[in-house]
Amino acid sequence: MTENNHFDVVIVGAGHNGLVTAAYMAKTGMKVLVLESTANVGGASSTEEFHEGFRVSTCAHLLYSLHPAIVSDLQLHNHGLTYAATNLSTVALGNDGLHITIKGDSVSGDISTEDVNNYQEFYARMIRFCKVLAVTLEDRPPKLMKGNLKDKLSLLKLGWNVRKLGKEDMRELLRIGAINIYDVLEENFDNQLLKGALSLDAVLGSHTGPRSPNTVLGYLYRHVGETFGFSGPAMPAGGLGAVTDAIAASAKSSGAEVRTDCRVEQILTEGARVTGVRLVSGDEISTSRVISNADPKTTFADLVGYRHLDTEFSRRVSNIRMKGNTAKLHLALDSLPSFTGLSEEDVGARLLIAPGSDYVELAFNHAKYREYSRNPIVEITIPSVHDSSLAPEGKHVLSAVVQYAPHNLKEGWSEGNDQFRNLVINLIEGYAPGLKQLIISSELLTPADLEAKFGTKAGHWHHGELALDQFLMLRPIPGMSQYSTPIDGLYLCSAGSHPGGNVTGLAGHNCAKTVIKEGIK
Repeated sequence: MTENNHFDVVIVGAGHNGLVTAAYMAKTGMKVLVLESTANVGGASSTEEFHEGFRVSTCAHLLYSLHPAIVSDLQLHNHGLTYAATNLSTVALGNDGLHITIKGDSVSGDISTEDVNNYQEFYARMIRFCKVLAVTLEDRPPKLMKGNLKDKLSLLKLGWNVRKLGKEDMRELLRIGAINIYDVLEENFDNQLLKGALSLDAVLGSHTGPRSPNTVLGYLYRHVGETFGFSGPAMPAGGLGAVTDAIAASAKSSGAEVRTDCRVEQILTEGARVTGVRLVSGDEISTSRVISNADPKTTFADLVGYRHLDTEFSRRVSNIRMKGNTAKLHLALDSLPSFTGLSEEDVGARLLIAPGSDYVELAFNHAKYREYSRNPIVEITIPSVHDSSLAPEGKHVLSAVVQYAPHNLKEGWSEGNDQFRNLVINLIEGYAPGLKQLIISSELLTPADLEAKFGTKAGHWHHGELALDQFLMLRPIPGMSQYSTPIDGLYLCSAGSHPGGNVTGLAGHNCAKTVIKEGIK
């Protein structure tokens, strides 16, 4: 084995968490190699041209909670990260042209004064709950059994922060923490557009509807970035790929090596200890530490192989719930579309089609039977309003996250892709008359496409559902919450690890801290 094929740390996958891990590891002087199977870094946080001259964030398209400490530590603004827009308003579209606008703790538009006041109280309480949640996200979760002093102190800190809420808020958090968002919204609001928008926030990227348990947790997790001081929703200049490009540049400036078009075929082990990786080319790279940015199922089923693992452990991994249900629609447009009841300035906001919590629940019902929604929920952005680099002059790109689109569609996506794409375009045109006449090109990426493109099992955005039994010290499975695995020298840093999905960078940050503390043997 040559010196060029030996590294202190090998990271599998150049998604944002893998690159964050690499950057922190390289800053300590370790010899770090990142291996990416595709031609570009970024994974699901990437920017690609889908039609000549038209570029779009391929999967994720908004930043909600990129942690400011990571931005500062890795000097991302010095490596090219800038924002085309921050603190975007959310407009819940009404099919009659009467909309409501949500921004922070305020809501305006076609809504009663009572609901406006109720929303301010609701938002303030949810942010207080988010602050409790945020304390748990910025470090590895504590062990419940056989924990060390740090684990015990972490548990005490969590308990103390819950206690600091006060009796009334503490009781409310314990009451609603594990229930569904639907009931909570029914208790607080009358306005259907408001309830639909808040329901969408609670379920986006998941296999849940607003009546599903754990959706209050989903809502809190989506808004936790507001307690970090991150001014989201935000659009990076150049799309989400600009974030991962900046992280990659930071990692390289600290000495990390990044190789693209290098697919890892197997993580090599000997006697339950990592010895290296083998590429599909047949080349082998030796190392005593492998950090996988692949989801847990891919890591253990495909890269390690269940035959090398304990049967009970393999069973638990195989039972991680991760049913991809989210598609991404891209439209290249000849000009800026006009939405009924919206000004040209408002068209650049985050636009939602979810006209009620019952609507969202009915949309989810289809996915239970392996069908796509006949009336899906949609999160729309037109990033070229803020960032002219994404489209030719005078042209625009529309990017939409769409649910529900089950990975295991009954008739298969080779049959369903065009049908669902046309259905979604027709739905959007109901709010933006004349849209179809502006379309130059379109692309629909289904969960099956996302799985093929990024290697994530079932195309699940979060590498596993965000639920109480797959969260904190139970993520990804009980007994494996602190980034290490049963194989000595193998770690996980992906969204399948604590704290979970969204582009926070915290899974990579926390994993790197864990490995650095343990040191290289």
